[in-house]
Amino acid sequence: MPLAFGGNKVRNLEFWLGQALERDCDLLVIAGAAASNQVRLTAAAAARLGLECLVLYAGPDSSLTHSNRLLTEMMGARIQSLGNVDEADREKLARQVVADQAAVGRRPYLVGDPVVGALGYVRAAQELHEQAGAAGLDLRHIILPGSMGITEAGMILGAAMLDLPWAFHLISVEYEAADLEVRIKTILASLCRLTEFSPMHDMLGRVRIHMDQLGAGYGRPTKASMQASYLFAQLEALVLEQTYVAKTFSGLLSCVARGDIPGDEAACIVHTGGTPAIFGPGVAGSPESVSPTG
Repeated sequence: MPLAFGGNKVRNLEFWLGQALERDCDLLVIAGAAASNQVRLTAAAAARLGLECLVLYAGPDSSLTHSNRLLTEMMGARIQSLGNVDEADREKLARQVVADQAAVGRRPYLVGDPVVGALGYVRAAQELHEQAGAAGLDLRHIILPGSMGITEAGMILGAAMLDLPWAFHLISVEYEAADLEVRIKTILASLCRLTEFSPMHDMLGRVRIHMDQLGAGYGRPTKASMQASYLFAQLEALVLEQTYVAKTFSGLLSCVARGDIPGDEAACIVHTGGTPAIFGPGVAGSPESVSPTG
C-alpha cells in the first residue's frame, strides 16, 4: 500500500516490471483512462525504478482533472492522448505506439498482460492461506470485485493449486456475468499452460458471480455502495472508493444477509485500493443522506 496510495495492481506490477527488467527494457508503456489505478501505480513504480514511463490516456476530456491523473503527472510520466476510444481500439493503438518506439531504438514494455499480472494473485492466495493458518482461521469464503479478471483468476488458480476449500464471491462492478466468466476462463486457461498446472476439478465450480451491486454501471455509485462506504468508515475507519471497493463491501453485506456466507464460516474480503478516487467526482454526499441505519 505505501506505493503512491497502493492498490491491487502493485502485486501485478511485481511480475510485469520483473519481466520488463529481465528483458532490459528502458521504457514502460501503459494505456488506460485518466481514472486508472493501474496507470497511476505504473507511473509510481517506474519512478521508484528509475524507468521512463509513457502513459497513453483514452477517454473524455472531462476526466483530465481526476486525482489519479494528477498523481500520474506528479510521478513524472510522459503523457499522450489517444482520444475518446473504446477498450479494443485503445489496445491496438497502444501496440502501435510500442512498435513505433521500438523502431526508433527504444526498448519498450507494454504493461498489462493479464496472465503475467495474475501471477501476483496466485502468490497472494498462498500468502492469505498462510496468514489464515497462523491466525487459526479456517477460511471458507473470499469476496472480490468482479472486473477485468486478473486478480480473480490469480486467486482462483492459487486456491486450486493449494486445494483449498474456498468459495469465491465475485461482486461485478463492470461486466455482465457471462462476459466476466469468459474473461476469467481465458486467463485461467493461459495460466494453467504457463505454470503447467492441471486442475483436478472445475476451478469455476466454487465461483459465484453476483450482479446485484452493478447499478447503473461501471464507476456509477449506488445508494448501497454509498451506505457501505459510510458504514465501514464509521465502524472500522476503512476508506472505500466507489468504483470497485464500496460496491464489493456492499456485496459482502448482501451475501451475509441472504445467507450466501453463513455467520459461522470465516470469510475474507480483498480491499483492492483505489483510495485517490475518493477525492474525485461522484462521491459527494453526507452521512445523513445515505445513513445505513436511516
